[in-house]
Amino acid sequence: MRHPVDVHVGQRVRQRRWMMGMTQQQLGEKVGIKFQQIQKYETGANRVSASRLWDIAGTLDVPVAFFFEGLEGQAMENQEARGDVLTDKEALDLVRAYYAMPEGQRRRLFDLARVLSEAA
Repeated sequence: MRHPVDVHVGQRVRQRRWMMGMTQQQLGEKVGIKFQQIQKYETGANRVSASRLWDIAGTLDVPVAFFFEGLEGQAMENQEARGDVLTDKEALDLVRAYYAMPEGQRRRLFDLARVLSEAA
């Protein structure tokens, strides 16, 4: 049975990998493992060892603590139930595209989204 912490860590690995525009194959090559192992980590099917998490954090340019963010002070059942918008590939693609825009365009798009959400 998958432990909720392993699932959470795997989701954070996937989230950061997507945000960097990196494939499982690329991440695996950089840390010296096959992409299938990255898949198992990301689903929580396999636990990530401390040394491997250290390597992944270095490759993804985040501190090791990044993978545990969101666990503090929350019941694990609630963590799994609420979901995370950034675990959705489409949402991450949208965020990536948003930050690729010049600042002025981002501000106008943000204002438009705010107006449209209030009209709904």
